[in-house]
Amino acid sequence: TIYKTNKDGVNYYFIENHYYFDRNNLYGEYDDGERFAFFGMAVIEFLLKNDSIPDIIHANDWQCALPIIYLKTKYKDVAELKNIKTVFTVHNIEYQGKYDMAILGDVFALDSEYLDCVEHEGCINLMKGALISADYVTTVSPNYANELNYDYFAYGLSNIIKKINYKFKGIINGIDYSYFSPENDKSLYYTYTKRGYKTGKAKNKKSLQTDFGLKVDEKIPLLAMITRLTETKGIDLFLHISEELLSKNIQMIVLGSGEEKFESKLLELNERYDNFRVKVMFNRDLSKKIYAASDIFIMPSKSEPCGLAQLISLSYGTIPVVREVGGLYDTITPYGNEGSNGFSFKNYNAHELLDTALRAVSLYENDKDEWNDLVRRAIRCKFDWESSAKEYMAIYKEIIGNQNGEY
Repeated sequence: TIYKTNKDGVNYYFIENHYYFDRNNLYGEYDDGERFAFFGMAVIEFLLKNDSIPDIIHANDWQCALPIIYLKTKYKDVAELKNIKTVFTVHNIEYQGKYDMAILGDVFALDSEYLDCVEHEGCINLMKGALISADYVTTVSPNYANELNYDYFAYGLSNIIKKINYKFKGIINGIDYSYFSPENDKSLYYTYTKRGYKTGKAKNKKSLQTDFGLKVDEKIPLLAMITRLTETKGIDLFLHISEELLSKNIQMIVLGSGEEKFESKLLELNERYDNFRVKVMFNRDLSKKIYAASDIFIMPSKSEPCGLAQLISLSYGTIPVVREVGGLYDTITPYGNEGSNGFSFKNYNAHELLDTALRAVSLYENDKDEWNDLVRRAIRCKFDWESSAKEYMAIYKEIIGNQNGEY
């Protein structure tokens, strides 16, 4: 069944299939290949039955790779579809949609003549198929686009990325400032304006310290991590230096869920330290309370295609401490440089994280004027979709041969 709704002048279509999609998880199921094969073909078949054929299909990640692939393979000779151009966006190249070659025909409905399109290192790789089939490929930050030329970041696809560099670009993600707004956020204990951030953050901090059973003291720097508890997010770096960090006059809150080994170690720290709290859960409202109340946000990622948490923390006037990787490098200018809005370190090293976090703590404790200047620059940063949308529009116009006209 196809459902349609119109919101703000945009038509949205929803594909319903109870067997494949009436589940608790969006993905991560044993039959994801079959589920998204159905979805991909349903998209193309719907186009053939719809009143209008789009100029462009823009798909994201391997789950939506098949419509891109089908237009260059199974449906390449269908006259109505010949003029459609395609854009494919890679959010995280680690997840590629890899499957056994034996199901090429049975599940993905592709003849053996199209094997070269999707085959990579002895298996079906749907992301690889979309990378070579799309008319243009983007990823979610300029630095991540550069990193994907190297095997360390590309998870086996660096050779493919190098081949498509002529049609490949990194465009930074944006956030919705109507949603992540300390001035209008109903999740917060107290809302506050950019100009009134000092009073607003102090009131939120007091309430969060109270709710988490921490000592109520505005002068103690409050650090936070809001993250998936996986190695990719650098949680192992934090755990390596946690005792040394927590021995200082700081407080820290971690919110997130993920690998059991990390959850259990954080819960152990929670039992041992009065100045540390962890909530093993995903809770959007609580996350925004923490963003607003904290002074420093820790984000030591091993890999970070774009990163949204650092952008959200800036919006709430919370200073990020990040590793210089992916989109973190593109969005955070380290303290000591013109236009700085945070702190950063280069190598994936626990003591570089510790040193950088303690430099941020030292500035907070010892130079309030400098700290407040840094917060003012941070809270005024704007990473919305307006500029990113213009870059995507330029790509759309280029691939349909309409660089100068209205689209």
